[in-house]
Amino acid sequence: MTTQDPGARPGEALIRALPKVVLHDHLDGGVRPQTVLELADAAGHELPAADAESLAAWFRDAADSGSLVRYIETFQHTIAVMQTADNLARIAREAVLDLAADGIVYAEQRWAPEQHQDGGLSLPAAVEAVQAGIDDGIAAAAADGHIIRVGQLVGAMRQGDRWQEIAELAVAYRDRGVVGFDIAGPEAGFLPSRHLPVWRYLAEYELPVTIHAGEAAGLDSIAQAVHLGQADRLGHGARIIEDIAFVVDGDPAAEGLSGDGRGGAADLGRLAHWVRDHQIPLELCPVSNLQTGTAESIAKHPITRLKELDFAVTLNTDNRLMSRTSMTHEMKLLVDEAGWTLDDLVDVTVTAAWGAFMHHDERRDLVEQVLVPGFQKVEGALV
Repeated sequence: MTTQDPGARPGEALIRALPKVVLHDHLDGGVRPQTVLELADAAGHELPAADAESLAAWFRDAADSGSLVRYIETFQHTIAVMQTADNLARIAREAVLDLAADGIVYAEQRWAPEQHQDGGLSLPAAVEAVQAGIDDGIAAAAADGHIIRVGQLVGAMRQGDRWQEIAELAVAYRDRGVVGFDIAGPEAGFLPSRHLPVWRYLAEYELPVTIHAGEAAGLDSIAQAVHLGQADRLGHGARIIEDIAFVVDGDPAAEGLSGDGRGGAADLGRLAHWVRDHQIPLELCPVSNLQTGTAESIAKHPITRLKELDFAVTLNTDNRLMSRTSMTHEMKLLVDEAGWTLDDLVDVTVTAAWGAFMHHDERRDLVEQVLVPGFQKVEGALV
């Protein structure tokens, strides 16, 4: 078997074979197009396309607007078919199988139970339905030779007022599949300061927290997430780059990223130092960020520069349906357009494993699972 220099750029076949960890993947953003069609037909919900391929293209095109608000609007069609226990279980099961097929060995599926009660489901029933689907998916993947571990990230909609209720739900199910808490939805105008007691409650019960911040809103959102929300991770966090001044080619006036996203000296602000000093993992999602206007290209996406500056960078999919993406696709784009190497892919995978919402010994085992034998004896890879 040939080996590949870890500093070389891996091809798609190798990337697909690598073990992967995804921390930021929305359950309602990763539904199979065919499943949406079938469940919508049964529910009498009208869709903008009549076949799976056309529907997949519609989701991608509708989400590709440069606006987070418009991006979020596409979810009305997936949420509409996720209002029964059977449908939730099916979608969760299929999500696990799709992730496992992409080489994922650990995933956290985030979703907001409060959005799935139109059919009369209680919050506990919704959580239990998703967990049943996850368990079935893990078992089915194992039968096909894919070992995957999946946890639920229960989230509250930040524009709503059910934060405390959902936090209590997450705590109640912390030993039954739920691994952490999140807030999602429109970021601008709905910062963590809206419901301060929630963060004290979660800290008291020692439940891990990730907060969407630094996607549609900037540094104030990130500051509130890490200081008020005591976030263990940042959902996206890409706009921390706004607290870093770059000097390109020795010209203090030429601030910003170089053409390929690399190079140039960096002067970190206080918040950027805080995030890096505490090694708060950034759940970066390049393809999604292009769609919502957070970045202008893969080559210039902040992920590369932040990684070079030793921030705790992780790579994620966000919404596989809306962004028509996968971890393999995200990795290949970074290799092809931002010059990433196999070493870079290893680094973000290991960082994600250390950032997983599980105990330290479990994280250590996951890191070992990723590295040994994960990156060994893969066709065309290093040994």
